[in-house]
Amino acid sequence: MLGLPLAAGAAEAGDSAQSAADAAAQANNPLANMTALNFQNYYIGRVTETGEDANQFWVRFAQPFSVAKTNWIMRASLPVNTYPNLMDGGHETGLGDFNIFAAYLIDIGNPAISFGIGPQLTVPTATKDELGSEKWSAGVANVLFNASSRRLQYGYLLTWQASFAGNDDRSNVNTGAFQPFAMYQLGNGWYLRSAPIWVYNFENGDYDVPLGAGVGKVIKSGKTVFNIFVEPQVSVIDEGAGWPEWQILAGLNLQFTN
Repeated sequence: MLGLPLAAGAAEAGDSAQSAADAAAQANNPLANMTALNFQNYYIGRVTETGEDANQFWVRFAQPFSVAKTNWIMRASLPVNTYPNLMDGGHETGLGDFNIFAAYLIDIGNPAISFGIGPQLTVPTATKDELGSEKWSAGVANVLFNASSRRLQYGYLLTWQASFAGNDDRSNVNTGAFQPFAMYQLGNGWYLRSAPIWVYNFENGDYDVPLGAGVGKVIKSGKTVFNIFVEPQVSVIDEGAGWPEWQILAGLNLQFTN
């Protein structure tokens, strides 16, 4: 008789450990089937061709939804930017441009692999000229996340957008971005990470290719998954002004399970 409660307790502990492992594996999945709220900050130690520092603080919200028996996920992002003002040697701070995309989730036959593609739109919401493009832009976003292994998860976010309206005195937007990412689980919620964003400006040929390496911690509490991380990044090759020579990404991602 004494063995029954012990066996039940062992089963519950095993289920809890498996749930924690699953939460850790999905904590960085941008296509996870759950509502998410992200706070991410990029402190830019040096901006190319200026010698000044800068900062970007992002608030992101993701929400899955369905349309006529198809599954989608929406992600909306709004930055608070602090950029150098080369005219007076100071900095300007305010809202940047609002971005939103909706990815149609495609069933590729493997439940551990998430794949989505869909339209994106950038709205010129910057409160100061220096903090945004003053252009309306539209394009496409494509995301893949592979969680076949509980130890190593990886994928990418690929976006492209071009301007179609806005201030005629400002440069046109025609930009592609590729964000490869990988997370290696260490156990107990700890993981190593790398998620740099490589950008190419098709309008003028400028580009930036950073590399990053960081660490994160996933904590599951009730129906909320907390994901805390920090990742230094360094540009290995770049061309043009306005890119980060080095930066530190720090963030808190929240996922709300059903």
